[in-house]
Amino acid sequence: QVQLVESGGGLVQAGGSLRLSCVASGLTFSSYALGWFRQAPGKEREFVSRINWSGIGLYYAGSVNGRFAISRDNAKNTVYLQMNSLKPEDTAVYYCAAGKVLDSYDYWGQGTQVTVSS
Repeated sequence: QVQLVESGGGLVQAGGSLRLSCVASGLTFSSYALGWFRQAPGKEREFVSRINWSGIGLYYAGSVNGRFAISRDNAKNTVYLQMNSLKPEDTAVYYCAAGKVLDSYDYWGQGTQVTVSS
């Protein structure tokens, strides 16, 4: 059974930082591309960032480029999202996802809440 479990969310003031983690189990982690998505109240889920199998190919949404950094540790079956210079508009539930085909995700986590106060 595949599981993705996010952690690291919380309440932070604008300008602050958080580091999200997502631990995967039940799959061959190094064979999967990984992504982070978010969904704010009343809005559709949106793409944030993704990283390919080797950890070299990185891609970011324009709204977070230069502030967020995605990374992965295949030895720990974990993907990270370092979020800096947080803004109130970053407030959302953040989800990690895994897929064998780049930008096509087969598995999703339950999400972790990030709230940025102004």
